[in-house]
Amino acid sequence: MQIALRDVGGQTLRVGIRPGDNGRPPLLIFNGIGANIELIQPFLDAFQGPEVVIFDMPGVGGSPAPRLPYRPSTLARLTARLLDQLGHAEVDVLGVSWGGAPAQQFAFQQAKRCHRLVLAATSPGHLMVPGRLNVLLKMATPRRYKDPDYMRKIGGDIYGGALRNAPELLRDHLGHVRWSSSYGYYLQLAAGFGWSSLPWLPFLRQPTLVMAGTDDPIVPVINGRILAKLIPDSQFVTVDDGHLFLLTSAKRSAGVIEKFLNHGV
Repeated sequence: MQIALRDVGGQTLRVGIRPGDNGRPPLLIFNGIGANIELIQPFLDAFQGPEVVIFDMPGVGGSPAPRLPYRPSTLARLTARLLDQLGHAEVDVLGVSWGGAPAQQFAFQQAKRCHRLVLAATSPGHLMVPGRLNVLLKMATPRRYKDPDYMRKIGGDIYGGALRNAPELLRDHLGHVRWSSSYGYYLQLAAGFGWSSLPWLPFLRQPTLVMAGTDDPIVPVINGRILAKLIPDSQFVTVDDGHLFLLTSAKRSAGVIEKFLNHGV
């Protein structure tokens, strides 16, 4: 991974590029809430094929906080400017958890630049089938990123799947955390407030792969089924794991995504 700071329309972004097959559209990744570039590393280790582009959201990881709050539509425009700088006219897009919102927005708003779309452990936004209240309350603060002992205590309950009984996986996950600020975390929460893709999902034209964990306490699997039902050219795949299946079932997840990007599942 080659990581550098870039000025994109006045916003400094910490951008990571993992080299790959230049004959294919790069894979652009929108990461989850509070998640810095390094947290996606287990997936990248398993994923083969095109170049990967990922950046820390404004106020997260190594990207300074913006002057003003933002919305998914703001991120879609910002991302288009970043791709202009990198010389990419078209990309495949992967949206993970919170990152599913800007991924869907990019696919809608920058339709000609989005070749294929992958939505993992995500939902149509504010109008979704929510996870359990006790889980959502824990997600409402960034404490798990700031307090390793707290993360070890609650990680299995909030993320489900393999993390329920594998403390070593949580330890590995924590080893990739690069905490920035609570302000950046709350900016991400605010960006999603009131946002929903439900009205325009039927107008998405990109081939889309929707993936959901069968034991996801944060985003119940039914949300993936809703996305797949409303997006016309979509396929739905479940993974027998929790919310972080891209990391804890990296080989399986990467294989499914590679197959989709190459030929469809």
